[in-house]
This record gives sequence, structure tokens and C-alpha cells, in this order.
Amino acid sequence: MEVNKLFKFFLLFFGLILASIIPAHAEIIEGRDYITLANPQPTDDKQSIEVIEFFWYGCPHCNELHPHIDNWRKNAPQDVKFRYVPAIFRTNWTPGAKTFYAMEVLDIFNELHDKVYNAIHRDKIDLSKEALLFDWIEKQGIQREKFINAYNSFSVQNQVARISQIMRQYKLTGVPALVVDGKYLTSGKMSGTPRDTVQILDELINKARKEKISN
Repeated sequence: MEVNKLFKFFLLFFGLILASIIPAHAEIIEGRDYITLANPQPTDDKQSIEVIEFFWYGCPHCNELHPHIDNWRKNAPQDVKFRYVPAIFRTNWTPGAKTFYAMEVLDIFNELHDKVYNAIHRDKIDLSKEALLFDWIEKQGIQREKFINAYNSFSVQNQVARISQIMRQYKLTGVPALVVDGKYLTSGKMSGTPRDTVQILDELINKARKEKISN
């Protein structure tokens, strides 16, 4: 047998073996991979598919998922609208939520969002302590008083006050959690690895998209 033909034969042979070893991606199953909310929540834009990530900066699983979701978000389909919502399950989560909304008010979210995760999980800075938070913010080149004013502003306080209501509406029990189009929820606990979470997210978006077309 010629060398070229022999090479092609081995490629085909090992390709068949690999295909038999790696199972095809199974269809997502309700109750295992995601749940359907008993009371679906309205979305702002009926033409788009809304994706919400509920998170806490101090959550190690949120930190693990973040680069995967962030990369996915930057390449998301045009009919998808993504937004973050900070969760508050305990009082020491409140500074993280206020930090998130203060960064949005000052238009520095894109600049600092990743850095907040890194400060907490890589540099081990407890940003739930406001003195440490404000020191860290100043080191990022942000005016300390300007940030503090935004952090304590009425608009940020109002946003934080609404979080408890939002969490009740979506029946959240933990983070990270992803809600698709106000009706389907998946979480890190349900999906396994961050890559699994993103794969399930894509499947739920396809599901929501098909439903919009059929309706």
C-alpha cells in the first residue's frame, strides 16, 4: 500500500475509533439541565432573547464561569440581549452589588469588572470591606470621592433595594444562575463545568428562539 493511502487509512481508522469513544451531545433535559420558571418574567424587548446572569463577585464558581460567559457575551448572537444582575443572599454581598451599580453610574464597568474578580480571587482583597474597597478603587485611578458619592447615591441604593424583589421573582437559590428569556433557568450546580453551562445556555437560547418563531 502506498504511504499516502496508508496514512489516509489510519486517519479514517482512528477517526472511527474516536467517534465511538466520544458520545454525541445529549439533548438538554428539563429538571436536570434547567428548570422552567413557574411564573415567567416579562422582558424589556419582545423581539430579542434576554439572558441574565445573576452573580456575586465573591463567589468562586461565578469567578470560574466569568471568563467563559464574558467570551460568550462578546460573540453572542445579534438577537440576544445580555445583562448582569448582582445577587444578595447575605448582608456581606451588598457591597458587591453597590460596587457593580456604582461602576455602571460612572461608566467604568467595562474597565473594572474583570479587575474586581481578580482583586478578590487572585489578590485576596476583601472588597466587601468598604475601606479596602475605596482604597482599591483609588489605586485603579478612579477619584475616591467620586466613587463614594456614586456608591452611596440614591440611584444605586434604589437599584440595590430592588434586588430582593428580582430574586424572589426568579426563585433564585444560588449563584451563578442564568435566566433565558424570563422563563428558563440554569445554574452552575445543574450544568457541571463552565463549558457545560455555556453549552446549555446556547441550547436554551435556541429553544427560546424557536418558540418565538412558532408564536
